Amino acid sequence: MPLSPQLLRSRIGKICVAIIGNSASEMLEKASAVVKETPFLEFRLDYLEKPLLALPKLKNFFAENTAATGIATCRRKANGGRFTGTLAAEMEVLSKAADSGFHLVDLELESSEALKKGELQKLRDTGVALIISHHDFNATKDLDGIYKRIEPFQPDFMKVVPTAKTLTDNVTLMRFIERMNEHSNIIGISMGDMGIISRVLGLRAGSAFTFAAATPGEETGPGQIAARTLIETYRIDQVDAATKVYGVAGNPIKSSLSPIMMNTAFRRETVNAVYLALQAIKVSDLLKLVQEIPIQGLSITMPHKQEIMQHLERTDPLSAKIGACNTVLRAQDGKLYGFNTDVAGIVGPLERRMSLRGAKVLVLGAGGAARAAVFGLRDKGAEVFILNRTAETAQKLAKQSGSKTIKKDALPKTSFDAIINATPIGMAGIKGSPILDAKDLNTKLVFDLVYNPVETPLLRLARQQNIPVITGVEMFVHQGARQFEIWTGKPAPEEEMLRVVIHVLKQQAEAAAEGTPAPATKAAPEAKPAPEAKPAKARKAS
Repeated sequence: MPLSPQLLRSRIGKICVAIIGNSASEMLEKASAVVKETPFLEFRLDYLEKPLLALPKLKNFFAENTAATGIATCRRKANGGRFTGTLAAEMEVLSKAADSGFHLVDLELESSEALKKGELQKLRDTGVALIISHHDFNATKDLDGIYKRIEPFQPDFMKVVPTAKTLTDNVTLMRFIERMNEHSNIIGISMGDMGIISRVLGLRAGSAFTFAAATPGEETGPGQIAARTLIETYRIDQVDAATKVYGVAGNPIKSSLSPIMMNTAFRRETVNAVYLALQAIKVSDLLKLVQEIPIQGLSITMPHKQEIMQHLERTDPLSAKIGACNTVLRAQDGKLYGFNTDVAGIVGPLERRMSLRGAKVLVLGAGGAARAAVFGLRDKGAEVFILNRTAETAQKLAKQSGSKTIKKDALPKTSFDAIINATPIGMAGIKGSPILDAKDLNTKLVFDLVYNPVETPLLRLARQQNIPVITGVEMFVHQGARQFEIWTGKPAPEEEMLRVVIHVLKQQAEAAAEGTPAPATKAAPEAKPAPEAKPAKARKAS
């Protein structure tokens, strides 16, 4: 029996979980797993070879799960879906889905425009609510023009889904939603890695709801987030006009664990804030986003730690000395101030294990993290040697900091108190041959600033030679805790931050070993952290 528009709106949640599968049984198994937690579901019927045959089973599902609200989607291949049938065949699937207990159907704008007069009315006569959707897989273009094309059909919901090619494309979409919100029920999402902002903040802008994957690896659109991550990590149900926005900006940023760590800290300390991963290719694009959202604070990572400096009102003396900043605070006057918490994250773990005055330390790399290591170590009285693939960059850093450069062939006959890897080599998703060989590890300690994976190739090599190691997790959590304190003025829940990072890294390692997608990130259960890592008071449619 069709629902009245008022009753339908009262039933739908903020998150609609997309259900995919190769068979009706597979879809129902997935739907049954999520329906109690998130009863608003989209069944992607275009993923089935013969969607009509699945409808009797889906009808039974709705009969048994009366609290569930279902969207039927059978998107044609030409419009980003998988259905290879004709427009008439698509309409037959959607009409019969309406008779099988579905409450809404999603029809592409292109299909709507191709229908003969009266055909759309036949679908509406079934009593089902109509979503008319448009997906642009290439860019964010004329959204107002799309609205004008959809408006004559007078659907119950308009779904406008462009692709974010820049961070500020999210702002374009959200401003569009805000403008049109009074006129109709808009669902707005930006696809792509840069579109995460719209998926978390779109509801705040006025999007009727958003879409999520049932589990990681089952995304129905580029950049889609798993439902559990949206709910537990981003606390999407609690994001409101007063929620402060923070983020980590870099390129690449996809594998960063800063969002799970910082959002856990905000939740633990009851701070009304959300922290996002910002795929920032250009600093100019990032700065525009900071002003438009506005963003209250940033973690700056590779490759922007040095370039960001010229855009800051002022920095702490340490950042100025290093020439690199990893923490930005947007003050009440709207101006940006910079800090460097990398130094504390590097020096702190080392000082708990050795005296740095007079210690001989090799630093690999000459970028932002390496600069923090070099200046931080020199400040503590260490003798620092720099090895970098581009010799000129190493020489420049050595001159600025009062350090020395060294060539790789000199390493086997040179001993060190510590070797620090400040390059991205060994990081998940970064390709590159190892910088050092076993014969080069003539040292008492190896510290790898890469934290994902925990066991990097360099650390594995060191362990094989019984050399003590410091993992990047310790540095990562320590510097993140300092950032949290700069932004909020509250003591950081460092133990909890450490716990969740270790928990997620273990999950990822297990998933990688099994060859399955990593599970959705969520808060770690109560568990004591490993002693070694313990810090000091440290093309598809949406």
